[in-house]
Amino acid sequence: MRRIGGGGLLLLLVPLAAAAGAGFDDDFTGLTLRADYYHSGTAGEERFALRRVRIEGPWPGSRTRPVDPTNLGKYRVELADAATGRLLYSRGFASIFGEWETTGEARAGGWNTIQEALRVPEPRRPARLRLLKRDSGASFAEVWSVEIDPGSRFVDRPPPPPHVVRTLFEHGDPAVKVDLLFLGDGYAADELDRLRDDVGRLAGALFSVEPFASRREDFNVRWIESPAALSGVTKPRAGVFRDSPLGARYNTFDSERYVLTLEGHTWRDVAAAAPYDAVLILVNERKYGGGGIFNLYSTAAARSAFAPYLVVHEFGHAFAGLADEYYTSPVAYEEPAGARVESWEPNVTALGDPARLKWRRRVEPGTPVPTPWSKQEFERRSRAFQARRARLRAEGAPEERLEELFVEERERLTALLAADKHAGRVGAFEGAMYEARGLYRPAVDCVMFTRDEVGFCPVCREAVERAIDLYTK
Repeated sequence: MRRIGGGGLLLLLVPLAAAAGAGFDDDFTGLTLRADYYHSGTAGEERFALRRVRIEGPWPGSRTRPVDPTNLGKYRVELADAATGRLLYSRGFASIFGEWETTGEARAGGWNTIQEALRVPEPRRPARLRLLKRDSGASFAEVWSVEIDPGSRFVDRPPPPPHVVRTLFEHGDPAVKVDLLFLGDGYAADELDRLRDDVGRLAGALFSVEPFASRREDFNVRWIESPAALSGVTKPRAGVFRDSPLGARYNTFDSERYVLTLEGHTWRDVAAAAPYDAVLILVNERKYGGGGIFNLYSTAAARSAFAPYLVVHEFGHAFAGLADEYYTSPVAYEEPAGARVESWEPNVTALGDPARLKWRRRVEPGTPVPTPWSKQEFERRSRAFQARRARLRAEGAPEERLEELFVEERERLTALLAADKHAGRVGAFEGAMYEARGLYRPAVDCVMFTRDEVGFCPVCREAVERAIDLYTK
């Protein structure tokens, strides 16, 4: 435990109680406090080192729901009053380190250090910032904490960043809307018109899908211009390297099309120019790729023919905590050892007890659980497409040829799954989150399962609605 500002002994805090008996303005200044830190370790050990604490612009989040009721995320941040231990604020989230520790390299003892940050409303009084992690039993335990005096000279109060902020549409005060911020990486100074067009086109794609279409007026959408010296971002397997403003790159954890930035403090310095609850990073590339980390950010290759799908799918991860439902594509993660535990993600289950299925109220009477589907035929076709895709990649085929294959795959799999006996129903369909056996998804098809143009299933749609409500109600 570390203390920022002041001196003397750290306070022993009583168990945290839910925030009660005080309004937002009684507890918070209305500004945003950001704690930047380094998260290091292996699969079996993790350590933390605080880099800095800084104050940013007005807090964009809800003033009426500071405590997170969703129980989502591998981690949780909590802010508690230092004198009383009263819980002031909490949010669940996932992290890049949380994915790193599941890789083979981390399990073999390899170390990595990831830049991370915690954003909370600035407290009026000294407070304790706690980082908790979900254990195998699904409960949270503290892994790191720091005590912060917001009035200390060690808390930075820099001027607003000089970046240009543009508005696509604005429907109200940030405190009662979801503030979606687009960032562009790899857009050169003479490509900023392209960034503007990409934001408009891909925001349009997102808000054409339910429930975003119906809830469009619950959002403000802005973007920031941060021009790059050179066009494009780093693609290691192609031998292309760029020092792009946000540090986005393909080949994260050696997964060729996984696009993330590990420069967590850098992109947040840029984003601080605007209010944001959710961040979507567009990379100026044609090569298919993207990524999404819950309550961190999502990425998408803006020039890909499948950019609209990438934006919707990856934003589902980052905004609503939805899991990948596919299981036939290669990923960087390794299958966990031992008995399966129930996932925190709202759209995947280990189905330990079918009678307690997490989305059971959406299952129609008479629908069997687990739910049979055309699994063998789907896997046969998927393996065939994966083999063709691998050959094209080995041959160095242009991206256009891979996109043609994706279109063919989409057409055939859409038809197969739409003809399934239980298509359109909610059940428990085996095969999800990179595992062919033992994990189940809610519907036979969904944008979290395939690239088919079917949108979110009812369970995923409900999860998105809950996320929207957390910022707007």
